[in-house]
Amino acid sequence: MDTDVTVLGAGNTGLAAAADLTLAGHAVTLGELPAFAAAIDPVRASGVIELHGAARTGAAQVAAVTDDAAEAAAASDTLLLIVPAYAHAPWARALAPHLRQGQTLTLMPGTLGALEVAGILREAGAPPIPVAETDTAPYVCRKTGPAEATIWGVVPRLSLGVFPARDTARVLDALTRFFPGIAPAPDVLACGLSALNPVVHPPGVLLNAGRIERSRGEFYFYDEGVTPGVVRAIMALDAERRAVAAALGHDLPDAAEAFHAAGFGPRAEPPDLWATINGSPMLTALKAPGQLDTRWLSEDVPYGLRAWAGLGEALHAPTPVIEAVIALGLTVLDQPLDTNRRTLADLRLHGLTREQMLRFVREG
Repeated sequence: MDTDVTVLGAGNTGLAAAADLTLAGHAVTLGELPAFAAAIDPVRASGVIELHGAARTGAAQVAAVTDDAAEAAAASDTLLLIVPAYAHAPWARALAPHLRQGQTLTLMPGTLGALEVAGILREAGAPPIPVAETDTAPYVCRKTGPAEATIWGVVPRLSLGVFPARDTARVLDALTRFFPGIAPAPDVLACGLSALNPVVHPPGVLLNAGRIERSRGEFYFYDEGVTPGVVRAIMALDAERRAVAAALGHDLPDAAEAFHAAGFGPRAEPPDLWATINGSPMLTALKAPGQLDTRWLSEDVPYGLRAWAGLGEALHAPTPVIEAVIALGLTVLDQPLDTNRRTLADLRLHGLTREQMLRFVREG
């Protein structure tokens, strides 16, 4: 073990995390898959990530940069996989031959991806290390240059789900020194159903589709696009998410309370998602992508909402609004309506009863 932590993925949040953790005094290895080595070449050339914004700022001298999965896995006991959902499985397959007992792997965020990754690792014969996920990313940020990131806000409270849940204390102990506000969820199902991006991004993008395409990136998504009418659609979807969680015995807060609890914005009385978002300096500073075919749909619909709808069907918790958003999202993306990137089979939950699901996520 050469460094304190390995950050896997050099996109928006991965680059920001590597820089912020480095400036916090940790020795960080930044890893990327060979197919995306160009993303880390500028950092590898200089060894430095320039970090700007509301968190730590300055030139972060990263301890190591690699596009070799074996080297990235060997560098640390604590592995943070900070990539879009569609990169979870490729990373799992790349890491599987190189993992060792004593390590932990955490997806930031996961949206139930920890179950998919754990299944891939198990089938590949990797050691049975705990695989965890958070409900949201640790920063509101963007990669603003080849070796530069800007953080508009640090999320002070992250929820952590661990598979299997009996290893929660171990993973929490490994992560607390990097993210002091991290707190345990009952299990990975509760955490995956607490993800915030699939709640807000798909309905918000679809109801602002014309504005997003016309503005070509000059559109403040939360400030301009999440209006009271849009919030009503978001909260209808959110109610179905909570109903799926309730069918598993989990009483999750609604989106308004969850956004406040995570530290995104102020609490309104009565709780009001529009007021919380409108009062959030970090969210209102964030522009929407300049096109519709971005991860706000291509990730959050076929991975996030599809997984929730699949659970809802298995648990007899209807999800008509979620299904409508899925249909519209896939239509906008020009994808078949049966596109599903995160099935119950992917999650190793297919055919299980509620009790069997809960036993599986607790014991492995």
